[in-house]
Amino acid sequence: MNRQIDDDRFPEWRPFVDAVQRRRPDAGTWCEAWTVRDIVVHQAGNAEEIARVLAAHLDGEPVGTRGFEEREGPLRALNDADLWDALFDRMATLNRIAEAADDVPQDTDVAWTGRIMKVPWFAEHMREELVLHGWDITGDADIPAALKTGLADPWMTTHSVVAVGKPLLAKGTKQLRPGERVEARLRAAGTDDVVISAETDRTAIGLSEPEGSATLETDPAARVLLLWGRKPADPSRICSRVGPETLGRVRGLLSGY
Repeated sequence: MNRQIDDDRFPEWRPFVDAVQRRRPDAGTWCEAWTVRDIVVHQAGNAEEIARVLAAHLDGEPVGTRGFEEREGPLRALNDADLWDALFDRMATLNRIAEAADDVPQDTDVAWTGRIMKVPWFAEHMREELVLHGWDITGDADIPAALKTGLADPWMTTHSVVAVGKPLLAKGTKQLRPGERVEARLRAAGTDDVVISAETDRTAIGLSEPEGSATLETDPAARVLLLWGRKPADPSRICSRVGPETLGRVRGLLSGY
């Protein structure tokens, strides 16, 4: 079987694999409920589902996105060696489907988990998963250069906001009281602000030129971690003058999935 995975298309793939291989499958991660093995299950399921949905669209027979348990359950039943093979097989399939997708209009809309994504976002979403969960395995201190660069790259923030933003706020929004509203500007020098507003029945997230005071200021990589419900090991990377109540509400909203 051809298990080619293009380093140019998925530059974060090999650093992710290296990070996994340096740890035991049962080792804990910064995603506190998951071990390294759990992350491998999740990534194999992500690659399988992204490829399945995109391939179905390319074939003119769209399918709905399966939930995590449906796609990950069979993977959890595998032993460690077979799970590792499954990850490589599914990534190779995704590589092949993403290559085929280069031939369709790149602004084509495709349904994905209750929202719409553009065709190029599918491969990009897998890249984002590799970066984020690679960080979950290594943390800040041991993160490979390619994953560290990915966290800080503008595409990572843009994808998190434009393609995934509203789902990222859904968990935190459930914690809001009726009538409560949270607004925030997350600023990183030299970039657009990430602007967020949330109430119990609606959310909005987007990019905007810096204006006025920021709710918090940080660097681009730490801001991505915050959007995904993570936090950098060094808390001094996050600066704020809005006070503990407001900052606490914003941090509570940023709970990730």
